This record gives sequence, structure tokens and C-alpha cells, in this order.
Amino acid sequence: MTISSRLAAAIGASFLLFATPVFAQSTAAPAAKSDAAAPMAKPAKVHSPESMECSKEADAKGLHGKERKKFRSECKKAAKDKK
Repeated sequence: MTISSRLAAAIGASFLLFATPVFAQSTAAPAAKSDAAAPMAKPAKVHSPESMECSKEADAKGLHGKERKKFRSECKKAAKDKK
């Protein structure tokens, strides 16, 4: 073997030795969330019965986007006025 081939083999072997731990660290599973992170989570929104009913009506009419938003707004406003 020549000096250059020995040098190449040594570099290759050292690369394998040092690259393996780095690769193993990068594929580790993320740590589980602690209880300290729980208070930062947003609470689930509670929708009013009127809002749910207006959403069902919008679904039945096949409304999407701006038309759905406008319909739901008017529907909820009318439901509040009835009370």
C-alpha cells in the first residue's frame, strides 16, 4: 500500500467513527412534553348552540369561504336577536 492509500483509509475510518455518534444523535426521538408546557396550550373553544346550528345550515347549503362566513355571521346575529 502506498502512503496516500493508507492516508485515505485512515481518513475514511475516522470519518466512520466520528459520523456514527452524530447520526445516532440526530435520529433520537424528541423528548416527551413535560407538565410545565401544558399551561401554555390553548383551551378548547366552546361553541354556542346557535353557532353550531348556523354551521350545520351552512354545511347543508354547501357554503364555503366568504359566503359561509357572511351567512354564519348573519345567522348568529339573528339567533341573538330572537332571544
